[in-house]
Amino acid sequence: MGKVRVKKSSLCGTISMPPSKSAAHRAIICAALAKGKSILSPVDLSNDIKATIECMQRLGADIEFDGKALSIDGTNTFRNKKVCLDCGESGSTLRFLIPVCAAGGISAEFIGHGKLPERPIGIYLECLPEKNVDCQTKGGLPLAISGQLESGIYKIAGNISSQFITGLLLALPLLEGDSEIILTTDLQSSSYIDMTTDIMHEFGVDVERTETGWKVSGNQSYEPRCFTVEGDWSQAAFFMTAAALDGKITINNLDINSRQGDKECVEIYKRFGARITEDKGNIIIKRGELKGIEINAENIPDMVPALAVTAAFAEGETVIKGAERLRIKECDRLAAMADGLSKLGADIEETKDGLIIKGVKSLHGGEVKGYNDHRIVMSMAVAGMCADGDVIISDRESIRKSYPKFFEDYRKLGGVADVVMGE
Repeated sequence: MGKVRVKKSSLCGTISMPPSKSAAHRAIICAALAKGKSILSPVDLSNDIKATIECMQRLGADIEFDGKALSIDGTNTFRNKKVCLDCGESGSTLRFLIPVCAAGGISAEFIGHGKLPERPIGIYLECLPEKNVDCQTKGGLPLAISGQLESGIYKIAGNISSQFITGLLLALPLLEGDSEIILTTDLQSSSYIDMTTDIMHEFGVDVERTETGWKVSGNQSYEPRCFTVEGDWSQAAFFMTAAALDGKITINNLDINSRQGDKECVEIYKRFGARITEDKGNIIIKRGELKGIEINAENIPDMVPALAVTAAFAEGETVIKGAERLRIKECDRLAAMADGLSKLGADIEETKDGLIIKGVKSLHGGEVKGYNDHRIVMSMAVAGMCADGDVIISDRESIRKSYPKFFEDYRKLGGVADVVMGE
């Protein structure tokens, strides 16, 4: 992959965030399971979203994109009883569709790229064989499944990725009998589960929250809908960091009442000392006198790269904890942020589950790795706008995974980011 050179600058202006990747994944699957035509808009064709779309097409759904909206007809979904599904580098696509395919009685082989073949799927290898699904794997991908998933009781840990629970919730209503998901530990990332059940409800399928998990009635049917995909809070964090460090940015399409857990970043940036106001649905963030804080990232792990950059310039010490899951993302994000920021002069230390960062007055230029990770590249680009010297970041194309227009928007706000030719 190529490199991008970022120069010192200030970001100011108004911007709209891309549609939420988390919401779009869920809505695409619900629409593709409905008998009839749904319209989803707006949709940004990041690589992860493309992976979900292409997998649902291989399962038989008719999906067309007109540049802004998706038209999805799920009438023929599950017509192909033997398929190979390429999930790209998308953990959501993989973990959502394993039980969905099993509910449809599909013999499916799942493959992936990048770090995805190494990411955990063991929860399914434990619970699905108990419900008549044969799983063939050497520990990761490729994974081959066959058999008709059966209803019943599913016991699952709540402190794992919420994607496993979402996958089961999407699938279990399709079965003939009733099912129940029972959590064996406290639940983390509950907001993502709430998003799942809200979107399922939008498409005509309901589940019941219990003290220990969820009850799911069988014989339910997804219904076609027109669905609006809200703006993405997780991407907003990069521009909120940029404004908090040196600028003023208005973000005009974020729902403050969203189920996205990453909206917690508003309160975190306020605690750092950034000046944030809400006006007629707009979020306005300005530079502030930043102070170090303590952050529990258990429910907002995707925020850590952007928050780490903020902390690098915040007076005093910032402690980020509860982020051990970041070690098994597209890369080890804790190690990647410690490596990149330290090379630019930050005072940063890894812990088992987080980072300890002591703020410095400035960073210097240098060359850092993007680790083929979209969030690392975007966070280092924000760090570079405040560095006294050019910052060169590798793997610039990795932003296509979630936010293909990131550098376009970065430049619109006054950022300077140039492709390094010949790389």
